[in-house]
Amino acid sequence: MSDREPDPAEAAAAAPVPSADGGVAPGVRQYEPAPGVGRLLIWILLFVLAAVAVVLGGVYFT
Repeated sequence: MSDREPDPAEAAAAAPVPSADGGVAPGVRQYEPAPGVGRLLIWILLFVLAAVAVVLGGVYFT
């Protein structure tokens, strides 16, 4: 473990830099929030519905 004081320049480099328009300066990583549980459930149900349609279509046309 290190007992040294953190360098203020390192702390400033890690913090987001606001731009003039209120956003964040380019080059700073920002991540999109994860989708909600409801949206994830909708995608899963859509995938299952498509899979069932493919299976039923294959059974019907054979």
